[in-house]
Amino acid sequence: MCPVHKIATVLVLVGALNWGLVGVFDWNLVTALLGSMPTVVKVVYGLVGLSAVLMSFACKCKKCNVCYGGDHGCGGDKSCGTGGEGKSCCSEGEHKM
Repeated sequence: MCPVHKIATVLVLVGALNWGLVGVFDWNLVTALLGSMPTVVKVVYGLVGLSAVLMSFACKCKKCNVCYGGDHGCGGDKSCGTGGEGKSCCSEGEHKM
């Protein structure tokens, strides 16, 4: 996985954990940590949103060629290896139903 996708993965996890905390405990971790810096809070929220968009296009990254499920059916961290040939990212015998 390329560095951009590693950072995006961490930011998406931060966003997911934050929303879980908001939903269950009505407590916002990002605001609790950065509340005195509202501009930084907005930047963090923006980066989390952009990371989610980036992760939805992860299979199109020519640098790291990582597959996150979707149409490929792998799930997890498998190398797509499609090469424009329309093949599945799963190795033979690894297809998940």
